[in-house]
Amino acid sequence: MKKIIVTAFLAMSLSTFAQVNVPQASPKVEIEQVVGLTEIELEYARPGMKDRVVFGEMVPYGKVWRTGANENTTIQFSDDVSINGKPLPKGKYALYTVPNKDNWDVIFYQDTENWGVPQNWDDKKVVLKVRADISTVEKPIEYLNITVNPLNNNRGELVIGWEKTQAIVYFEVPTQKKALQSIEEGLNANATARDYYSAAQYLYSEGIDVDKALSYMEHSIKMSGGDEEAPFYVLRQKALIQAAIGDKQGAIVSAKRSSESAKKAGNEEYIKMNEKSIEEWSK
Repeated sequence: MKKIIVTAFLAMSLSTFAQVNVPQASPKVEIEQVVGLTEIELEYARPGMKDRVVFGEMVPYGKVWRTGANENTTIQFSDDVSINGKPLPKGKYALYTVPNKDNWDVIFYQDTENWGVPQNWDDKKVVLKVRADISTVEKPIEYLNITVNPLNNNRGELVIGWEKTQAIVYFEVPTQKKALQSIEEGLNANATARDYYSAAQYLYSEGIDVDKALSYMEHSIKMSGGDEEAPFYVLRQKALIQAAIGDKQGAIVSAKRSSESAKKAGNEEYIKMNEKSIEEWSK
């Protein structure tokens, strides 16, 4: 009886503690990227070339490709977006492609619970299909590489690269709509100086309404105790906004105040930026 117990214990120990740890053939990648105010999540496994010819052989031309390995490659958007100018509702999608010699089709598929390409492909589950332009890269890409790159606050790109081929589709996110709504709702009785500063900085940087940006900035400075108490970076932004609306004399005054504040804070970078701007606005 003891032998049976000991044997069972050893078997349990081996199954519990034995572990083989080797590299995955296709390493998994999880990416979280914010573009503007939109969160984008990408998950995929990265197969390697391993001295194989990829496109045209391992991945045939003209057929739906899983665009990765193992489980579905998935991409998720927190907001409604547009891909190459076509609308895509917010949500999570399986990412498929159809590689061709001269271009690719990129497919956003509703069902994300497949191992690779679905056995029974359903065109009704194709939420969006867009054409991607392709280019040839000089240095071969050993492992499949899919990235989400912001281009500005309103636009980004989805890049798929492997072997010597790179396919790109572009997407737009509703940053301006969300930001303006946030400003409208957030600048209330409970708004802080920082809230007004952020609103002013956004309106100025996007070139939406510089007059309103100046109004918000002046309100932020007033809430901070006036020009004598405002931080150097706030005064710097005020100077830039004043210059943008054509008030160069006012901009010079604000830049000088920013430099004085920056000297107290020991920030040489802002002093140099202000000196350069003052020289330019004095011409």
